Amino acid sequence: MSNSSTSTTLTVATLDVATLGTPRIGPRRELKTALESFWAGKIDEKSLFATAAELRAANWARQKARGVTVIPSNDFSLYDQVLDTSVMVGAIPAIYGWKGGSVPLATYFAMARGSEGEGETCSHGHAHHGGHGVPAQEMTKWFDTNYHYMVPEFTRGQTFALSSTKPIDEYKEAKALGYQTRPVLVGPVTFLKLGKSKEEGFDTLSLLDNLLPVYVEVLKRLAAEGAEWVQIDEPCLVLDLDDTARQALRRAYAVLAEAVPQIRIMLAAYFGDLGDNRDTALALPVAGLHLDLVRGADQLAAVVAKAPKQLVLSLGVIDGRNIWRADLPSLLEKLEPVVAGLGGGRVQIAPSCSMLHVPIDLDAETGLDADVKEWLAFSLQKMSELAVLGRALSGHRDEVADQIAASKAAAAKRKASPKIHNPAVAKRMQAITDQMRRRNSPFDARAKIQHARFGLPLFPTTTIGSFPQTADVRKARAAHTKGTLGDAQYEEFLKEETARAVRWQEEIGLDVLVHGEFERNDMVQYFGEQLEGFTFTKQGWVQSYGSRYVRPPVLFGDVSRPKPMTLDWWRYSQSLTKRPMKAMLTGPVTILNWSFVRDDVARSEACRQIALAIRDEVVDLEKAGARMIQIDEAALREGLPLRRSQWTTYLDWAVESFRLCSSGVADETQIHTHMCYSEFNDIIDAIGAMDADVISIETSRSKMELLDAFKTYRYPNEIGPGVYDIHSPRVPDVAEMKELLVLARKRLNDAQIWINPDCGLKTRKWDEVRPALVNMVAAAKELRALA
Repeated sequence: MSNSSTSTTLTVATLDVATLGTPRIGPRRELKTALESFWAGKIDEKSLFATAAELRAANWARQKARGVTVIPSNDFSLYDQVLDTSVMVGAIPAIYGWKGGSVPLATYFAMARGSEGEGETCSHGHAHHGGHGVPAQEMTKWFDTNYHYMVPEFTRGQTFALSSTKPIDEYKEAKALGYQTRPVLVGPVTFLKLGKSKEEGFDTLSLLDNLLPVYVEVLKRLAAEGAEWVQIDEPCLVLDLDDTARQALRRAYAVLAEAVPQIRIMLAAYFGDLGDNRDTALALPVAGLHLDLVRGADQLAAVVAKAPKQLVLSLGVIDGRNIWRADLPSLLEKLEPVVAGLGGGRVQIAPSCSMLHVPIDLDAETGLDADVKEWLAFSLQKMSELAVLGRALSGHRDEVADQIAASKAAAAKRKASPKIHNPAVAKRMQAITDQMRRRNSPFDARAKIQHARFGLPLFPTTTIGSFPQTADVRKARAAHTKGTLGDAQYEEFLKEETARAVRWQEEIGLDVLVHGEFERNDMVQYFGEQLEGFTFTKQGWVQSYGSRYVRPPVLFGDVSRPKPMTLDWWRYSQSLTKRPMKAMLTGPVTILNWSFVRDDVARSEACRQIALAIRDEVVDLEKAGARMIQIDEAALREGLPLRRSQWTTYLDWAVESFRLCSSGVADETQIHTHMCYSEFNDIIDAIGAMDADVISIETSRSKMELLDAFKTYRYPNEIGPGVYDIHSPRVPDVAEMKELLVLARKRLNDAQIWINPDCGLKTRKWDEVRPALVNMVAAAKELRALA
């Protein structure tokens, strides 16, 4: 793929500039609009596919225009690349009724979102169950990112068959437009390792030999269409692997190399250092190896020393997961001796991982502080940085001297800026004491006081916090932002929405209420906008899952809270009812993990700064009369390092940060927290150490299996296991929720159990939420009758 270029002084090989994947959502969120229009029945499949094709074509064109020479294909997805892989290989659970052949789009979306129905047979051939359709597949975080993937499901002896030609189709599509692309596939070993089985003790890697023929067929078809390279992503290579997994990697790539020798494989490992998997990776019969040199910066020398002489190294030197501008002079200083030693033909310059995790174009931001904007780079700007590096390392540094000088100046200006340093915050950090990290009494003593105060029934019912952000709510917020709806009118509108939500919760019989969070645009952004040290973009959208996109806050400086953030709304909502009204906050670890975090201080330091700011809010809420305060830590587990040897350090400061913000209250104040999909077995000790009085967790898709960790650990505090999946539009009936609660009772004591949905209800519609919560309250009443 490389060629030669002659400078005025010497002849050098021109370095290839590669991207491993790019944002798929469109500069104006065109994919979201198309998907939601399709799901609503406003457009058909043909229109949806046409929008997708337009987005792919524009994406390929942007990359070429920015100087990218190795352009990926098949990095686009209508929903999720792992789900695409499940469909490609025919890993379709029986519940979806697929009988073989090409997988219909309806089945694809049923796996992603669940499906509704009234007992009929769906267009993709499966009968609905219980009159309410089928549930979606389980969803969890993609390694330690904020992106969610759909978890593949496997059974013993499962067979696979090529059931979608998407990788070949999109390669051909690009080729017809004049782009010779490098197709991207999720690697077979990573795919199997990320999957799950309901069969006890079943090793999903045992299916490898059944799976590999599909990958062979895909590679052969790509080769027949003219593909020269294929990128196969095996991020499992940065995990703790056992001998079985390493042998699976050796087996997989030996089979692929022998079966399709004409295809050159770029094996991509990212999100960390290869570590003790380095020798395995270097021994695989592949033509190229991608290294994440942002999260695994220290591995380059060892890899270069041991790499086979013919191996092409893709150096992931531009951060694909954060938005800070690169220091190009510093990178060039590190890379020049490597390129000189290997030769340009053996080196590619790339981002650390797919740029799926960053926004598209910084130029679309017109309202950012000029200094802060100068310190940033989104995906298109990162492509330009890669192109500058490629030209400089190819012997044409004089051609890009201005860009290198601008990078150096921006780095120096950022380092010295008073906008990122606050002496008062530094002083307060130094004053943290051990007592600030502990509740006054142990849980048993607090629980007695709290139970006497609240007098709640067995199996108390509540929700996680948010209620539907309807079109009217979004319209009013947009009008207020534009200035066409005044402050007073907007506040009155929000009060009316809040009052309706509170009255309705009382009517259906919920025991603990929430105010609905209609004033909040996002659970992190709402707080970040009121904290010093954060800024926000207008178009900095990234994909969380499916059509769910978020604009992460930009944490650029020291954090403090100038004034109360939630006090007035809690006071108003509590004034509307005599029932307990939870005050709702987002915790410091989640704010950190769901933001683009500054890279000039340790993450632990930034997290403690946020914790002190949230602590101030907790104390003020308690003074105002709040006796239930929920501090959501939805993202605590996703920040867990991928290597077990690094877990303790992270969990120590993460738990410390939560306790720092939650421990400044009296025993009678009940602290709740919420955590999203997690492998709780991994962090159960840390959850216990958080010492929250009540934790609510997402468990419905796992059929309460995630509670096993709490049973084995004998978790003493109270738990609200989610009884229905809020990520799906389907409405579970009373019997289904009751069945889950019966499973929960086998794992927990009755006195521990709260009843709630899996997560907040912001993204759902009222006509889904109302019947679901009515059913939930009814299930709780039936359960009380059994106790």
